[in-house]
Amino acid sequence: MKSICLLVVAALLVAVPLSLWSQEQPDGAQLFKSKCSNCHGPNGEGKPAMKMPAVKGTEMSADKLVDYLTKGESGKKIHTNPVSGLTADQAKLIADYVKGLK
Repeated sequence: MKSICLLVVAALLVAVPLSLWSQEQPDGAQLFKSKCSNCHGPNGEGKPAMKMPAVKGTEMSADKLVDYLTKGESGKKIHTNPVSGLTADQAKLIADYVKGLK
C-alpha cells in the first residue's frame, strides 16, 4: 500500500508541472487582439470613425504603456481606469507588441 501511495504521489509531481507547461500562455499579439483591437484596430491603426487613436507608431515608451494599461490615467476620456482583467505581465507583453508594430 505504501509503495502505491508513493507511486501516485510521484506521478502527480510529474503530471502537474507537465500540464502547466502544456497550457500555452498568450503572447502580446493575442492579448492585443483580445483586449485592444476592437477599439484600436487589428493592426493598431486606430478607428477614426470611433475617434479611437492609432497605437501603431506611438511615441509612448513601453514602460509608460504598461503604466497606462495597468493604472489608467485621470483626465482622459478613455482608459481613466486600468484595463479590466489585465496583469502587469500581460500589459508588458501588449506594450512590447505595440512598440513593434510598423
